[in-house]
Amino acid sequence: MYQINNRVMEKLTNSSIELLKDLISIESFSFNEHNTANRIEDWFKTQNILFKRVKNNVFAYNKFFDNNKPTILLNSHHDTVRPNKGYTLDPFLSKIKSGKLYGLGSNDAGGALVSLIAVFTYFYMRENLKYNIIILASAEEECSGENGISSIIPLLPKINFAIIGEPTLMNMAVAEKGLIVFDLIIKGTASHAAHENNNNPIIKSIEVLKWIENLSFKRKSNLLGNTKATVTQINSGNQHNVVPSELNMVLDVRVNDKYSNKEIYEKLKKYAPCEIIPRSLNLNSSSIDLNSPIVKSGESLKIKTYGSPTLSDQSKISFPSIKIGPGDSKRSHTADEFIYIDEIKKAIPLYINLLKNII
Repeated sequence: MYQINNRVMEKLTNSSIELLKDLISIESFSFNEHNTANRIEDWFKTQNILFKRVKNNVFAYNKFFDNNKPTILLNSHHDTVRPNKGYTLDPFLSKIKSGKLYGLGSNDAGGALVSLIAVFTYFYMRENLKYNIIILASAEEECSGENGISSIIPLLPKINFAIIGEPTLMNMAVAEKGLIVFDLIIKGTASHAAHENNNNPIIKSIEVLKWIENLSFKRKSNLLGNTKATVTQINSGNQHNVVPSELNMVLDVRVNDKYSNKEIYEKLKKYAPCEIIPRSLNLNSSSIDLNSPIVKSGESLKIKTYGSPTLSDQSKISFPSIKIGPGDSKRSHTADEFIYIDEIKKAIPLYINLLKNII
């Protein structure tokens, strides 16, 4: 393992934690990340790093960028979901207690973001790297927005592979499930509840639910398991004495790397007992060659690999990538979200060594 100067690492880590505390204190819901982008700009200015900004995406190239070399992208996002009603702490007040840093976005994905920014800063001025490095602090990840990572990739040089920072307990996700959200519409006949009605969409939904329950996707992935379909929302009617004219249902389908989203859509559309409309077919599954240099580097550091059931910006890119970062995805979007300070302290040198093995 590469030996890193302890004093340099301590200074870099402490300033990264202060950056995270600042980011927590700034509201940055998806589509409203302007002020956190400003704070990230300030970091780069303080570190004398040249950067660019497009809307709320902030990115920078290493000082001695060479177009003749391959390029690694380091990416994480600075937008957050809205705090849920279970919060007992101020979601915008960073608070450290028993080694935990509390605050909205601390775990998802602030810890990974500031760690990757620190890693980029560490490598920024270094000459004779085998690879170029680009850091991208992107927006609109939580809502899969148009002005996030997918809007920036066309502006960048060719990317050979990426490290996507998300909370994975610093295990390496070498595959990730894709996502299709379907709107199902079950039509019926509106009527007064007192009269006979053989075309009640609520009753007809039983058939649809049974169809969903019996869905079978035969191609199983070694890394990602089976494709999984889950009903997450049902909505119909607005009055106790009126049979509604339709029922709306939301179907969440997590797609493994043995199917394309288009294949799944064609399969469901063919057999669905109701109208079925995909919101998007762009959030595809992903996987990386296990012989990739970045995966081999992780193996040499004894980093555990796995297939991830949760979605990230990996679904928006076409080049190989891994997902790895401090924190635990089980804490994401929970009340009183937190990350352990030690997770960040361990992540930064581990990221550096992961890159050192291939750079």
